[in-house]
Amino acid sequence: MTRIRRSDILTFFIEYLDTFEMASGFGYYGNRSRCFTFWQEFRKCYAMADRPEQCTLQMDDYFECLHHTKEKARAKAIKDQELKLNEEKKKQDELSRKLTDSANKSNVTRLGIIDNSVKQKEASN
Repeated sequence: MTRIRRSDILTFFIEYLDTFEMASGFGYYGNRSRCFTFWQEFRKCYAMADRPEQCTLQMDDYFECLHHTKEKARAKAIKDQELKLNEEKKKQDELSRKLTDSANKSNVTRLGIIDNSVKQKEASN
């Protein structure tokens, strides 16, 4: 898959901006579309800019509104971090369970260092 660079998009916009329009500018229910204000800001910047490169922030805002790429990347990063933390917690729980099992199997209670009645009370709780 070929990755499109921001400079390629900007060059494309610069060449063909005068012929571009939003699909209709209307939303599903007849009002303005959700990205119409971003489109207006981009067009206004382009009309007033000395160089089209000055409008990259407005163009990025417009594309983010259309495609939600940054939002999706952030959600993915959050989900990946959550999965990583859950995996670490599982490892910690497994280690803790192994330590508890090994302590239960030890000879400490057989040596009389810990009273069996105390151990049985702890096990019942």
